[in-house]
Amino acid sequence: DLEKEQLKTLKKVVKHFENGLPLKNVAQITEILNLCAEKMIEQEDFTEPLCELIKLFGLPFQKKKSSDEGDYSVEVSQCITQLGYLMRVPSSQVKIQICKTIVSFYNMELSGKLLPGYQPTSANYKIQMAEAGLAEALVLSLALVENQLIEKLWVLKALQHLSTSGQNCRQMVKAKAASRLCLYLNGADPSGQLLFRSSDILWNLLENASKEEVVDQLRSLECIQALKEVFLDLLTHGFRYCDHQLRNDLLVIATLLAEKPAVPMVESGFAELLIVLATFAEVKLPNPLVKGFKFTCSYEDFEMKKLLFNIIGILSQDPSAAQVLSENHVMPALLYYIKRNRNRGFPDWSAIQYEELQLHAIAVLASVAPVLVDKYLSCQGNTLLLVFLEWCIGQDPFFGRGNSFHGTGGRGNKLAQMRYSLRALRSVVALYNDAVSINLCDQGAISQLLDILKYAADKAKEKEGTILLEIQVDILFILSVLCENNFHRKELFSCEGIGILTPFFKMDPRKLYSGLGHNCLLFSALDCLWSCVGGCYIAEDAFIEQQGIFLLLDLLALKEKNLCSIILGILVEFSDNPKTTLHMSMWRGKREQTAAKLLIELWRQEELDLGVRRDEDGRIVDTKRPIVTSFQKQQKVIPVPANCPSFAIMEISESIRAKIYSLFCKLGFENLPGLSAKDFVTLAIIQHYIDFKTGEVWSEICAELKEEFRPVTPDERTLKLISRESENIGEKVVALQNEVLERQLHHKIQEETKTYKQIQDTHTQRELINKSWENFLARTSNFEALKKAKMHQEKLIQSSRSKSRIQNGPVHSADIPKLHTTV
Repeated sequence: DLEKEQLKTLKKVVKHFENGLPLKNVAQITEILNLCAEKMIEQEDFTEPLCELIKLFGLPFQKKKSSDEGDYSVEVSQCITQLGYLMRVPSSQVKIQICKTIVSFYNMELSGKLLPGYQPTSANYKIQMAEAGLAEALVLSLALVENQLIEKLWVLKALQHLSTSGQNCRQMVKAKAASRLCLYLNGADPSGQLLFRSSDILWNLLENASKEEVVDQLRSLECIQALKEVFLDLLTHGFRYCDHQLRNDLLVIATLLAEKPAVPMVESGFAELLIVLATFAEVKLPNPLVKGFKFTCSYEDFEMKKLLFNIIGILSQDPSAAQVLSENHVMPALLYYIKRNRNRGFPDWSAIQYEELQLHAIAVLASVAPVLVDKYLSCQGNTLLLVFLEWCIGQDPFFGRGNSFHGTGGRGNKLAQMRYSLRALRSVVALYNDAVSINLCDQGAISQLLDILKYAADKAKEKEGTILLEIQVDILFILSVLCENNFHRKELFSCEGIGILTPFFKMDPRKLYSGLGHNCLLFSALDCLWSCVGGCYIAEDAFIEQQGIFLLLDLLALKEKNLCSIILGILVEFSDNPKTTLHMSMWRGKREQTAAKLLIELWRQEELDLGVRRDEDGRIVDTKRPIVTSFQKQQKVIPVPANCPSFAIMEISESIRAKIYSLFCKLGFENLPGLSAKDFVTLAIIQHYIDFKTGEVWSEICAELKEEFRPVTPDERTLKLISRESENIGEKVVALQNEVLERQLHHKIQEETKTYKQIQDTHTQRELINKSWENFLARTSNFEALKKAKMHQEKLIQSSRSKSRIQNGPVHSADIPKLHTTV
């Protein structure tokens, strides 16, 4: 009779706590649950009491004090986790009741009655306590209900609620929930709940847990196959609104998977299905994979079309998908949209939808065209883009809506179409493929691109924006690639391009810090100048005649570190033209700064940045290694093969000193106006740069030899002689620098002496003026002084007369009669 008594007692317990469990009793009730679970294995009579006790956990917990929630939190969380472990009990009724209880955590209704002296816990208390491990236990219990549909659906419903918490999602991912749920997607379920709940949980996992971990769990071939099958089923048999939404959700998950490398999208055939689905409407070729399917104007179908375009762009990054893309007519399908938009829409799509799809297709073309360049050329991709760009700058009364992401900035104009067309053209040109370049130039692309560049530059004067800047940058890049190393194309460019290119170098320097992209535009213009003008005398002369060298030096005078290297490189490229050095000599900057002085200042700044040792007057400190940088000093001796550049050689390309030296070789090292003594000290180093660099390379050779082996005596003697000669050059330069500084000091002393003499003479003159004034005052106020002055005057007159008199000559008096003045 013991079991009967136990069953009666359990009923009393359930009756006593029918309005809710006090927090202090939760642990005791959990112990009873475990005992009942053990008993139920032998006696089925304990099933009902066990379920009734589990129901108690669905009622609001009750607390006596406000601090009880914190005091009992550990016990309560462990007890709620224990509910998940009770899923091992071999009873469908118990399992379903556990799931119902967990679901009730999220739909808590307060009981009408409370135990005397108690109050209910906060609404989210159970939800927070359930985050200790319940979700992980439920995921593991899925293996126990593998073949029990009803129980499985209840477990998924509970997990669906639990997955709204980030902490629970992380526990579920830890238990490999994503891969388990993905395999349930195509499970047999007439109600469709299995698919709906599993996909919803997957979404929650992607949003609330680590996306990378979830995707890693879904990347197996089995999961991809399951995803493909359920997607195809929804595609062909899903007619409800919710089916279309679910189909698009699965497509987003497939997109996330396609972004990851080594996911078997191609091997599973899922990639081919998606590509065919994306292109069949444009290429008009029947395919059994999409038999009977047709796009409608509905929002869900429109979203799916955009998702399919997006996944094509992602698949183009996977080399293994190139063949699938080629075989399934992706290129003709994308090029279908490269035609003028007539504002009326196209079959199956409204005008607004078509514009968005058109822009999306052109954006995807920029990713696909470089992968399928042969297909691109065979489909006349260049021709279609050039004709489309011609329409973009034409007078056709088309006005974009600018509603979509790709339509940003395109409202009321065709800038969005122009932007993405140029981006697609740039992606193909960036391959440096001769066939692409020849095909473009044969169709007059250089002249047309210059017209578009002028159009965009004029528009930018009216209202600047990032889109117009991007358009100009792309055009300049395309022109740079097309004209590089081709004299005929450079001549074609020079006819119109110089006049369009020059204004970019007159840009307000303050715009470089605007954040809109003017710095990128200026770099692109400089790159275009180097590629499209440099090396062609006709183009160079045209640029120089438009004061191009002056503009470059004005930019160089800004001393922007990022600009200096490329501008100096261009000047070196142009320096073979005699007009370049002439214009450089004529240029004057602020405060009559000359080009030579500017170059010397840049040299000094570069050496300061590189950590080259110099004294306060700019003289060489280390005659053995006069131009070595601090970075080079820190490097250990590493023997490298003969075909690998050493640190000394790499430094030439990384710093601007070699370019400055090259320019001085053209300008000359003598008769340079506007230089100070300190400038001449630096100039002496620049003049011997190549000697110092040669010595530096020999120094590296000696160090490498010592690391490997000892040279033979004649070689060792030769190496010492070379090292000594390099050091002698350093000492000679130091002597020359000292001489320059001594001349400056001597000149300074002479200037000081001259200045002091001028001060002294001025002081003496001032004393004489003061003395003359005092004498004047004395004559006007003292009669005796006046008589004395008169006598002195007469004496001076008399002494000044000639001693020999002229016979019979007239005698003239020096006095003025009746004179009463004293001056």
